[in-house]
Amino acid sequence: MNENLLHLTDVSKSFGEVNAIEHVSLDIKDRSVIGLVGGNGAGKTTLLRMMAGIYKPTTGRVYLKDGQNVDQMRSLLGVVPESTGLYSKLTAWENIRFHSRIHGIEDSVAWSRTIRFAELLDMQDSLHRYTEGFSRGMKQKTALLRALAHGPSILLLDEPTAGLDVTSARIVRKLVQRLKEEGGTVIYSTHHLAEAEQVCDRIIIVHNGTIRADGKPEELLQLTNTHSLEEAYVSLTSEVARPRQEDSIKTSKFALLWRRLFTRRHAYEVNEDE
Repeated sequence: MNENLLHLTDVSKSFGEVNAIEHVSLDIKDRSVIGLVGGNGAGKTTLLRMMAGIYKPTTGRVYLKDGQNVDQMRSLLGVVPESTGLYSKLTAWENIRFHSRIHGIEDSVAWSRTIRFAELLDMQDSLHRYTEGFSRGMKQKTALLRALAHGPSILLLDEPTAGLDVTSARIVRKLVQRLKEEGGTVIYSTHHLAEAEQVCDRIIIVHNGTIRADGKPEELLQLTNTHSLEEAYVSLTSEVARPRQEDSIKTSKFALLWRRLFTRRHAYEVNEDE
């Protein structure tokens, strides 16, 4: 029986007068790939950031299986944000090593984990190259390696294939499938229904800040009496989507802390590819 790793209990998140997420309760089980599916403005990025401890809920609670709040145990999480936030003057391995040292991981352990996943991502020959000249796909692969190097219990991916070419997107999906086969837990945010159906064994439909459905693909079809996930999604999200709020809202101190973690400048220039 799968164990609950992460809990969200009656979670809401407001930015001023805007209710980005309203009364969400979820349990995330181990050994599964969970898709957060919704369009722009649905609230899936805000929800993912609360799961990662980047945003603190306005009401409700996000906590791990041992009862600790998620923002106090970020070492158990691996996060790949939509913006990779790599240090452009460092090599791929130096970016990964810097992040691993923050989590207290010895270089030899981080390297062992990195080289294993680098082979799956076809990145083993690029680890000692500077990231400044990397393509979008190579930056995304480096961010994935960075998130996996400290051995997280849960991997959170925000639009992991956005902007990638077909080959790179396929490689990312194959990595997620491998993690699933090895008993890993992945939370996969995407607006691509076909992608979610391909890699996820549980799909959570997010629309206008609420959870519209939560279940296996076949369960969503039964719920809506439809024959495809696209039809099911349209049935569950028939009203007009609201504008995306994250782009116009003042950044919280939690988000600023996260941004400093991955993009603080020190002596290096940071090249974020958003």
